[in-house]
Amino acid sequence: MRVWNFQRTISSLTVPNFNHLLQLCINSRSLNPGKQTHQQIIIEGLHHNPFVITKLILFYADCNDIETSRILFDRLPQPNVFAWTSLISFYSRNGMFDGCIGAYIGMKSKNVLPDGYVFPKVLRACTMATCLGTGVQIQKDVIQCGAESNIEVCNCLIDMYSKSGYVESARQVFDSMAGTDLLSWNSMISGYVYNGILQMPVEMLGLMRLNSIEPDTVTWNSVMDAYCRMGQCDEAWKIFSQIEEPSIISWTTLISGYSRTGKHESALGIFRDMISRGVHADLDCISSILPSCQHMVALRFGQEIHAYGTKMDYGCAFYKSPGPALLMTYAKCGRIHDAERVFRLMDKRDVVAWNAMILGYGDRGMGNLAVKCFQEMQRMGIKGDQTTFSTILPACGLKSGKQIHAYIKNGSFASATPVWNALIHMYAQCGSITTAYSVFCQMDNKDLVSWNTMIGGFGKHGLGREALQLLQEMRNSGTRPNSFTFTSVLSACSYSGLTDEGLEIYNNMTQIFELNPGMEHYACLIDLLARAGRVEDALEFIMRMPVTADKRVWGSVLAASLSYQKISVAIVASEHLVELEPENAGHYVTLSNMYSRVGRVDDAVKIRKLMESRDLAKQIGLSWVVNGN
Repeated sequence: MRVWNFQRTISSLTVPNFNHLLQLCINSRSLNPGKQTHQQIIIEGLHHNPFVITKLILFYADCNDIETSRILFDRLPQPNVFAWTSLISFYSRNGMFDGCIGAYIGMKSKNVLPDGYVFPKVLRACTMATCLGTGVQIQKDVIQCGAESNIEVCNCLIDMYSKSGYVESARQVFDSMAGTDLLSWNSMISGYVYNGILQMPVEMLGLMRLNSIEPDTVTWNSVMDAYCRMGQCDEAWKIFSQIEEPSIISWTTLISGYSRTGKHESALGIFRDMISRGVHADLDCISSILPSCQHMVALRFGQEIHAYGTKMDYGCAFYKSPGPALLMTYAKCGRIHDAERVFRLMDKRDVVAWNAMILGYGDRGMGNLAVKCFQEMQRMGIKGDQTTFSTILPACGLKSGKQIHAYIKNGSFASATPVWNALIHMYAQCGSITTAYSVFCQMDNKDLVSWNTMIGGFGKHGLGREALQLLQEMRNSGTRPNSFTFTSVLSACSYSGLTDEGLEIYNNMTQIFELNPGMEHYACLIDLLARAGRVEDALEFIMRMPVTADKRVWGSVLAASLSYQKISVAIVASEHLVELEPENAGHYVTLSNMYSRVGRVDDAVKIRKLMESRDLAKQIGLSWVVNGN
């Protein structure tokens, strides 16, 4: 009956009436009534009317019947801008960005001038398809067509330039706008964040308010992200506190910021607070909090998040998105069987799943299982990426490492610097320092990690001179050493007995390169002095340090003092070790013995009594006797 009534309604209608009826079908996305209208148009002999055909093209495109829309489009002798817009809109709406750009180019080739409705769609397509050159040409068309004052067009230009890495060009567009709206400011602020220019979003926020435009949640989220990326999470928290109803994106931005800057306990606390307020965590939020569970070795919290994700019924998507981080959480907590269980639920066609499992095995020192996992991955025809090889190589022995080296040389990783860095590390840790250096020398593109890995390899093999020579080559190449470089060089000097050279390197680090030394540098320098028998100098240096020496430092001084019979220094080191590790019975025994050795019998007795009062006992030594039969 509805069809009959509809057909009676559309009989004997004029062109304007048909256009109006088609518009109603477009508004309601009613495909079948629209088709019936199309049939009546044919019956009435109006199917050659260009205005009616254009309306039909728009109708079919908006109802996602692109084939019919395209057939009708090709029948038009001279498609107008509205017909072209219908196709461009369809391609844009459905993520077919190459088709969108192609349609625009086709329209221009037919000398049809675009309008303000076309430009935003095709500019977004250029952004998504990373076709900046085409976008720049379209901007010229914008000016030629007089659409440069169109706010939506300008906002799309800002977004395109920002996401293409040309944030200065985006700012030029922004500054040239006669009028801006909230989206303009948000696009510019997020553009700065996207390009790592992190102070500007804070400045833009102030300018925004001066222009009487109030920020919204998107603005706050972008500024929060900027603060977090600068490591100023407390400032981000202040921004967060100003949001009346934080979205899940707001919570995720704050949580990931604290997690990324190593403030894992705070990140976990914020996540708990979010859940307690009844805010449901999405997959991005869960992925952001799991790394904190890893670093805190928070097994129970990780299990709770796992249960939460299962309860939320995300299905397979849960193991695709947060799955790798969940797997690593279990592995970090020593629950390798749970990690394997998660892996079995992940999509085996996804290389990320394999990378996570390989890393999980490697992180637990299970190199053989990591290699077996890699081999199984190959048998299934899953092609490894840079992360795969950078992950598997540190877990390899020399034999399997050489096999993977051959695979890499025959593959498409000639310019994959992280992979070659991993190869250097593998050969160095397997004792094949000559091969490691050969790989290093063959690299076309060496980054900071390449130099640091090779210098560290020389240091671990006692090749201090070679490490110093490589540091000089590094400086000559224009690569600036960082704090890790100097840790490796100082360690190399210590192992090789290059005391004077090590002291010079330390001075260069602080004076020439203006790097602030950390505990690892102090520990290397003290070890350098202690190994050379200059334990008094080491002790004097410790007393001048701006930070408190840890057990590694005092342990190094103690060992060297005993070796060089510097008992007075050994006593000082031993006293500090007792303070630092009061639960270690061995420190009490060592200190008591040294007191007795220098005639301080009363002090020796006091230490023994202190040890007994704390209910400490030195473990009895054990020896293994192996029967040769």
